[in-house]
Amino acid sequence: MPKQKTWLVTLVILAVLIVDQAVKFWIKTNMYIGEEFYILNQSWARIHFIENPGMAFGMEFGGSFGKLALSLFRIVAVVALSYYLVKLVKSKAGNGLLVCFALILAGAIGNIIDSAFYGILFSKSTPMNLAEFLPEDGGYAPFLKGWVVDMFYFPLYEGNWPEWLGGGRLEFFKPVFNVADASISVGVIAILLFQRSFFATRTPAEQEIQAAERQQEATETTSGVAIIENADSTEPTEPAA
Repeated sequence: MPKQKTWLVTLVILAVLIVDQAVKFWIKTNMYIGEEFYILNQSWARIHFIENPGMAFGMEFGGSFGKLALSLFRIVAVVALSYYLVKLVKSKAGNGLLVCFALILAGAIGNIIDSAFYGILFSKSTPMNLAEFLPEDGGYAPFLKGWVVDMFYFPLYEGNWPEWLGGGRLEFFKPVFNVADASISVGVIAILLFQRSFFATRTPAEQEIQAAERQQEATETTSGVAIIENADSTEPTEPAA
């Protein structure tokens, strides 16, 4: 597996996970559920603490059983994404495509951490009580039934629908999300926007060059192993009398 591409993927995943979990930990232990404040005094950019028992961007899914099913589905998706990402690295896919899939994988892992462990690690957040990390009485939910922490809220426009559309409150952009959700969205959108360059068919000449590079790597690896084995198996010669 090419080392540079492996390091690139690993660094992207670690960076997203560290930022995602650091933000969630701070929100969980320093804010009450439903509390919010403006970012840089802008009413359209807010930190608004909610906990999401279901899908991304604050959407819910099927109660307690749905929550468990969603957590299991996320785990299966992460395994499949990891397998595919390893294949991409081995095939020397472009860095842009690798970064996109690394963002998607990191986001999925970030939300799995919440679902799997936050119910065990934290007490329940309420409008009156801050969550406690590693509470003496135990967490608020069993394994795989924790709630995902969401906090970014960007109501870019608030108004009312026209009367001929029924009236009522109009708000754009309403979903509340987290770093992991944003990471997944950026990865997916970038793949859709740049799919032609990411999945462009290589010319025969490019395929031959890639095949030659693979052959050279295989030869170098085999030669290195052979040298090591020969060095290990060679007995020292005694000096001539």
